Amino acid sequence: MKTILVHGTGHRADSWNQTVCLMDEKLDIVCPDLNTLLHHQETSYANLYSAFSRYCRSFNDSLCICGLSLGGVLALDFALEYPDQVKKLVLIGTPHKVPKFLFHLQNLVFHFLPRSIFKNMAFDKKETLSLTKSMVDINFENRIHNFSIPTILLCGDQDKTNIKSAQYFNDHMKNVRQIILSNTGHIVNEENPQELAKLLNDFFVN
Repeated sequence: MKTILVHGTGHRADSWNQTVCLMDEKLDIVCPDLNTLLHHQETSYANLYSAFSRYCRSFNDSLCICGLSLGGVLALDFALEYPDQVKKLVLIGTPHKVPKFLFHLQNLVFHFLPRSIFKNMAFDKKETLSLTKSMVDINFENRIHNFSIPTILLCGDQDKTNIKSAQYFNDHMKNVRQIILSNTGHIVNEENPQELAKLLNDFFVN
């Protein structure tokens, strides 16, 4: 069984390092770098999902996938398309649909930020703007009602926007468990790696 940890837009694969160090060594863990998966293709959600899907399908094992934010969107999208390959799923701070107004506002802010701000993010400024623009129509509302893969919906108590999405998933999906981590924001793997690792160990190993 393979365990895949998927980062969000604002981070890279190494954002999982602290969490991985605390996870059970019985888990076969990989942390793909989303930008690298694209292989210089145009940065759009459609291209990124296709690349991520090929990556996941390259493993013959069943998969346990944990995704944060964009990583959660990709993980859920893949699990909906290939439910027979996904054994368990953890969605961290994952939107059930893209809040269009906030995304447009975020893109406006990004537009005026210096390129140096994006240095440690998954994608550079141009790529980030292109990616977020291509995601505005993402909406899982009509796709999740028959979804039954064992899933944990994880969110920090300070991540107010995504708590609402976690609740939506909780109300409309089967076989899910919602967990809110106290004193934690959106970037759970960096803000609370100890609690996250414990949760993943308990859920993925058993």
